[in-house]
Amino acid sequence: MDSEQTISVMQILGILRKRLRLIVITTLVVTIAAAFVTFFVMTPKYEATTELLVNRKLSASDQAAALQQTQADVQMISTYKDIITSPMVLKRVSQTVNNYPGYPGSISNLKDAISISNEQNSQVFSVTVETSDARTSAAIANTTAKVFKRQVVKMMSVHNVSVVSKATPNFGAVSPRKGLNIIVGLIAGVILGGGLAFARELSDKTVTDETFLTEELGLTGLGLISEIDEKEIVKQQQAKRHAKRDVLITGSNGMIESREQHRRV
Repeated sequence: MDSEQTISVMQILGILRKRLRLIVITTLVVTIAAAFVTFFVMTPKYEATTELLVNRKLSASDQAAALQQTQADVQMISTYKDIITSPMVLKRVSQTVNNYPGYPGSISNLKDAISISNEQNSQVFSVTVETSDARTSAAIANTTAKVFKRQVVKMMSVHNVSVVSKATPNFGAVSPRKGLNIIVGLIAGVILGGGLAFARELSDKTVTDETFLTEELGLTGLGLISEIDEKEIVKQQQAKRHAKRDVLITGSNGMIESREQHRRV
């Protein structure tokens, strides 16, 4: 059982070594293609984040219920997330920023560009916007926070939302991740090259080993015929032609002379 596994591994290594050139070329092509798409095709994306705090102001008489109120505010964040991405808020945001460079182009795309997150049991939640322009991302995030803060008062008659920090332009692109893309292209190239190598090997029906004839097909081996290189054949033919020109002939005086000497005589 172990010997069969060893032979199998050796065969795999032999195929990879035999098709090494194919694997290297495929890896280079795929890696270069991944780099080209990353640097020249994919549009860089920039993020900007604003943070909002949910904290209702309580009167002195309600201080005893502060803990229960805090838990209620945390639970309200889920509702606030839905309000932020509602058409009522996004339409007003779109009217303000639709002429900015890198604007997503529609309210549905604007919704996809906005992500909202918060830590567990935290009254602070973040509104993050990702577009192809750093300043536009910051403008959309700040406008969204402003519109939401105004609309939540009208809809729920609460004043427990305040802006903790405004979004500022971040000119470091968050995507594409150039290094990661190139590494993925390199790995994909190696895998694809290996797959092509095995496909070429399996589709090659040329008999290259005598054991295949004797063991697999049960035939009797009568001998081996060595392959002669075509260049070697041409070289031998040229040597024969030169030998004919310089062949030695016997002169009338019994001496051995070259053909050229015989002509001069």
